[in-house]
Amino acid sequence: MASDTEITDSLLDLVGRTPLLRLSRIGRDLECELLGKLEMLNPGGSVKDRIGVRMIEAAEREGLLRPGGTIIEPTSGNTGVGLAMAAVLKGYRCIFTMPDKMSAEKIALLRAYGAEVVITPTAVPPESPESYYRVADRLTEEIPGAFQPNQYFNQSNPRAHYTTTGPEIWEQTGGKVTHFVAAVGTGGTITGTSRYLKEQNPDVVVVGADPEGSLYTGDEPRPYLVEGIGEDFWPETLDRDAIDDWVTVSDRDSFLSARKLTREEGLLVGGSAGTAIHAALAVGAELGSEHMMVVILPDSGRSYLSKLYNDSWMLEHGFLE
Repeated sequence: MASDTEITDSLLDLVGRTPLLRLSRIGRDLECELLGKLEMLNPGGSVKDRIGVRMIEAAEREGLLRPGGTIIEPTSGNTGVGLAMAAVLKGYRCIFTMPDKMSAEKIALLRAYGAEVVITPTAVPPESPESYYRVADRLTEEIPGAFQPNQYFNQSNPRAHYTTTGPEIWEQTGGKVTHFVAAVGTGGTITGTSRYLKEQNPDVVVVGADPEGSLYTGDEPRPYLVEGIGEDFWPETLDRDAIDDWVTVSDRDSFLSARKLTREEGLLVGGSAGTAIHAALAVGAELGSEHMMVVILPDSGRSYLSKLYNDSWMLEHGFLE
């Protein structure tokens, strides 16, 4: 019987193919076209849905993850949701380690999917036994049948963006994209997308947005408040050659830009989207009307209502007058 219904069998089939939105209000002073890739519309609410399912499927193919196994991952939240959502459908247990600077909403969200969350101190070096990376390593060694996708080293991370995000942007812009901007965490999004776009057109300019305090554009890592981007080490999933330029953005500019995007475009976004949009506006100010810039908006602001959308929190940190 032929079917003309539009019904999806698995939530995982709804990951990706996110829309591109013309940001004509926040970009009104630019001559170039500014387009936002709305990654908060993935079913788990962020760009990390793309890598969650692919890292799990790669592990299944390689025999690293077997039925009834446990997925263990250090995460600032979004990768955890992408993994937890896929794990629910595939029948795996999840344990996530998270630094204590993450919002209460993110912790509650992971627990809502049935995951266990282990909180670790933020202010310790990555090699400390207390860091969220090392605690995850220890649990992976101790628990039988455990597998750690490790988004910082797993090449399925950039590959997911090479096979989905890059082609989507190329197709959605009709090959007219000239600039691509993304905030950089593990580097998977920018590396995979850049590789694909530059294969289509080597002249595409790729810009990494980095928080002040991250090692990518600083000499010495120091604490900052934007979540999920920047690093205190260089992950294997980041190809430095995939990035043409870097823009360093302060916490203040990240948070105020996120709030501005919400107030002007009606898009509730997280702090890392603020970092990316601030960088995009800085780069876009130099470009003429023949240019088309695409910026990744990684997640929704719903996970940050107690932080950057809370005036008292913003006042307390000196981000509002």
